[in-house]
Amino acid sequence: MANAAAKKIASQNEATVKTLKLGMLLPTILSLILRFLFRRSSLPPSKGSLFLYTATFFPAFFLSNYLIKIGTTRRDPTTGTLISFGEDLSQPGVIEWCFDVLYITCKSRLCQIGSGAFGEWFWWFYMVIPLYAIFKLWTSFISPMVFGRSSAPPEESTPQESTSKRQEKLRKRNERGDPRVRAQTVKR
Repeated sequence: MANAAAKKIASQNEATVKTLKLGMLLPTILSLILRFLFRRSSLPPSKGSLFLYTATFFPAFFLSNYLIKIGTTRRDPTTGTLISFGEDLSQPGVIEWCFDVLYITCKSRLCQIGSGAFGEWFWWFYMVIPLYAIFKLWTSFISPMVFGRSSAPPEESTPQESTSKRQEKLRKRNERGDPRVRAQTVKR
């Protein structure tokens, strides 16, 4: 049974490692092809575009290499049996944070492809990420601290006791006057 779990993790890791490798190589090649086909006058890219590309490429490069290194499965070369499935790449914690950073830099890969096809102005779409972060920071933290809590209507202040289904059924029977239910007084 433990071997089945290891094989499952190994197959998930192999698919993730393959995706990571393609995610680093494919956008760069696609961007150069689109730039060559549609925007030859922009070859080589502008300094600003190259700066944005390298600023977003290096974190993605180091994190993807780290994830590839720890997630690569090792198999016996002669028999093909699984020796080590690597680190589970779907676990929470640092690995999850690495993927979060990779998802953000994936947006830069899309901007890179778009700038190759449409022009340097396409990099402005990358501003969606910090704008969303500012929005979440404002609505979650700054606005409630500065202006008080939200002006949503206050909920009822009467605390409701959580009762089980059985207790609720007995309470309804008691209200109907069902003889099967004896009302007992509780001493406090």
